[in-house]
Amino acid sequence: MYSTLIFLHSLVRWLVVISLIYSIYRAYVGFKAQKSFSKADNSIRHWTATIAHVQLIIGILVYTQSPSIKYFWKHTKAAFQNWDVTFYSLVHAWMMLLAIVVLTIGSAKAKRMETDSDKFKTMLLWFFIAFLLIFIAIPWPFSPLSNRPYLR
Repeated sequence: MYSTLIFLHSLVRWLVVISLIYSIYRAYVGFKAQKSFSKADNSIRHWTATIAHVQLIIGILVYTQSPSIKYFWKHTKAAFQNWDVTFYSLVHAWMMLLAIVVLTIGSAKAKRMETDSDKFKTMLLWFFIAFLLIFIAIPWPFSPLSNRPYLR
């Protein structure tokens, strides 16, 4: 079960990144070109938030099943001596949760904006902040915080 969760977590991570990049691109183009906020734009906004929420649920399941996390909470003082364990137990988890909160707020605010320009602008700003948080918190192979291969 845990290995299946890890696989899903790795797969959906890419869906979150790709959907966020595409949403940010659509919001930027729509804002700059003063386009109307179409049904497709609204669907992209909605599905980006939905994919991120699915990833959050999978992430919480991985978190609760992870041997590293269980070790951290049983041996907190010793675990703080190992940066990788601390990163996944606290930094990664909190930054991802914060990113999902930012993305959710941005999605809800964009949905309720009056003008198309404000919808694009709101989506662009909040989704970009969420993307930055996610990008920093992902353990990329090149990350100085912690690193893992692109797919495990």
